[in-house]
Amino acid sequence: MKSLLIITALILVTVDTAYANPELPELPIFIDQMHQKHGFDNNKLTEVFAKVKVKESILEAIARPAEKSKPWYDYRKIFITEKRINGGVKFWQQHAETLDKAEQQYGVPAEIIIAILGVETRYGDNVGRYRVLDALSTLAFRYPPRSPFFRSELEHFLLLTREEQISVLDPIGSYAGAMGLGQFMPSSYRSYAVDFDQDGKRDIWTNPADAIGSIANYLKRHGWVAGESIVHKTSIVGPAVTLIAKGMKPSISRQELISAGIDVENLPEGIYPLALIELTQENGEEYWLARQNFYSITRYNHSRMYAMAVIQLAEVIRELYGKSL
Repeated sequence: MKSLLIITALILVTVDTAYANPELPELPIFIDQMHQKHGFDNNKLTEVFAKVKVKESILEAIARPAEKSKPWYDYRKIFITEKRINGGVKFWQQHAETLDKAEQQYGVPAEIIIAILGVETRYGDNVGRYRVLDALSTLAFRYPPRSPFFRSELEHFLLLTREEQISVLDPIGSYAGAMGLGQFMPSSYRSYAVDFDQDGKRDIWTNPADAIGSIANYLKRHGWVAGESIVHKTSIVGPAVTLIAKGMKPSISRQELISAGIDVENLPEGIYPLALIELTQENGEEYWLARQNFYSITRYNHSRMYAMAVIQLAEVIRELYGKSL
């Protein structure tokens, strides 16, 4: 009798696991955790995950992000384009009042908000082509290098859909599960998205006002300093590997830079930490001194090339928008 009970239990576990989704290892454990921690119904989650489609294209995409596979001079060409520049000017013209309100409230310049929208989704034209549930599930259970991160984001996504009362299966996003006009990950959506037009919903999917306010809030919460410069081009004499290796978080003093033979002539007066950034051009390396606001942009995407693309796109958009007034 005891043997029969054990066999029956094993059959039930096998059936439940297969029904959950045999392509997603450890999924039953995750479902049980969601039940224990957050009160989700096991059976309903099992039904939902049975509809997940594992995408090999997602695994291929995350293995070769542009930030790691391209040098700066090629990466830049993706984003500093006539289409994105003109689109940014048009977006500014359409949402000038909201952008001004965001700048007043959070201290983030309109052109930086616009450039992030331009780099992320071309102002909403390309918010992604994958179901968020498929993307996060594929990476959470089939991509070991970052499995803990994506399982956490999957957890946040399920909580988000419950809180915002939206379908788990409907949302579309990037191959990494980023969502909406500003491509927020679920944890960022829950923490930083705002109802900027006060219509009772935090809608960064289709509402430009909420997307604008949410991006500004995100940068402000990650240390954006109103009115402060972002980066300054420099030149170096001799090796600067040690200072570059300190990373993107400003930690280098002006005196350290001078002692290392780095030009600080373009820097505004004052005492503040800096980072030394290296970018590869076709004819060699170029160097920039970055302040806190540069680092704040890298919290949106942890890439110096991403931040510089945003900054340079923003500069061109501001110049062209000024001429249109």
